[in-house]
Amino acid sequence: MDTGLPNAAGVSRYAQLAQELRQRIVGGEWAAGAAIPAETELAERFGVALGTVRQAVAMLAAEGIVQRVHGKGTFVTQGLNGPSLLRFFRFRGPTDEPPTARVHRCQTVRLRAAEALALGQQTGDAALRVKRVRLLAGRPVLAEDLLLPLARFEALRALPTREWEDLLYPMLARLCGVTVARANDELSFGHLDAATAALLDLPEGAPAIRVDRQAFDLGGHCIELRTTWGDATAFHYSAEMR
Repeated sequence: MDTGLPNAAGVSRYAQLAQELRQRIVGGEWAAGAAIPAETELAERFGVALGTVRQAVAMLAAEGIVQRVHGKGTFVTQGLNGPSLLRFFRFRGPTDEPPTARVHRCQTVRLRAAEALALGQQTGDAALRVKRVRLLAGRPVLAEDLLLPLARFEALRALPTREWEDLLYPMLARLCGVTVARANDELSFGHLDAATAALLDLPEGAPAIRVDRQAFDLGGHCIELRTTWGDATAFHYSAEMR
């Protein structure tokens, strides 16, 4: 039975409660997809006002840790399914079938300083570097370079490349217990080097879109760095503004 929150100087009550709930979610008290207690119950358990609970839950929702479902409650996020970067591209031919993935290589490497900093690791720590291609109707359309800290994904090291699943994030949750709560993508333009061009059946130096991604777990830790290349002539962007 919870008796309340300890006093913490300089920290608002709702931020303190959000941190407490975050730690419990990361610790597995409420599993991915499970409902957390109702706001009235949380207010009683932690000895805070209902408004404080609502602010704390809103903070967690903004971080992608929980999701509110109208009329049902608040649930721990089940994680991203790997929102497809194909949404940025339009390719000729039928594209209504789901994309597939083919892993070309998975090897253990040592993190360089900038990579280690981004992943919250130490320079020289071990990581998995994965090269894979996304395909539509058997045609290669995106080339990806993934970096995953080995400390979190040891279970993948011995996994044969043919057994990697098309959707990465559900596989990480199932095999490694890591739920990806959110990801940040940054787009830029460049040209394909020879190796990447060969993977995409495009000429070396072809104009390309580069997407750099950082993905984060429920605790806010960066667990993946990814660089994706795609044909710039197929790039498409649309936005609705109100």
